[in-house]
Amino acid sequence: MKKIIVLTGAGMSADSGLQTFRGSDGLWEGYDIKKVATVEGWRKDPERVLEFYNKRRRQLYDVDPNKGHKALMRLESKFDVTIITQNVDNLHERAGSSDVLHLHGELSKARSVKDKSLVYEIGDDDIEMGDTAEDGGQLRPHVVWFGEMVPNMEKAAQIVPKADTLIVIGTSLVVYPAAGLVDYAPSDIPKYIIDPERPDIMPAKGWQHFEKTAAEGTPELVDQLLSDH
Repeated sequence: MKKIIVLTGAGMSADSGLQTFRGSDGLWEGYDIKKVATVEGWRKDPERVLEFYNKRRRQLYDVDPNKGHKALMRLESKFDVTIITQNVDNLHERAGSSDVLHLHGELSKARSVKDKSLVYEIGDDDIEMGDTAEDGGQLRPHVVWFGEMVPNMEKAAQIVPKADTLIVIGTSLVVYPAAGLVDYAPSDIPKYIIDPERPDIMPAKGWQHFEKTAAEGTPELVDQLLSDH
């Protein structure tokens, strides 16, 4: 069974109605990203950080997977599919995809500030000050903040070279370290990118561009791949 690797970014979730994490003004619903998505922000005002992520978590459960998420699930009928996502939402899983690697953590989970291996599924529940893990450590969002290491990057770098086909959806792939993942893919495999705008990686040869949103372009590409198989 041929291996398809899918790299997804904010554009994938935007079609479900989720606001992109970071606007051009560096704000998200009035929150300064530097104050709520950094270790420094957490140390200075953890209650504000928890409030920010509680609001994002509630918003997540008010939306549903879009046609793009659901189309990727259909690929599993004929291909071995791994999705590597920069998104912290669980829309891929809720659409039925069975193999999803989150580079930047998961909004529906919490972890101890003492032992990062103590991770808990919390769904849409809030995290409050005083909520602790079994080691007594305060619970924090299980997400990667700016300036923190991306723990799953090494794992992703080991997966991408196994691709027989590479699909990039809803990300310009200009932010490192995630942007470097495409370089691990074999040079001679089919590569597709779905984005309404022409991405910066397009000058590289071998890419086919679907100039559409994730919800529009993904079902079209999936239908094409399934019919060609």
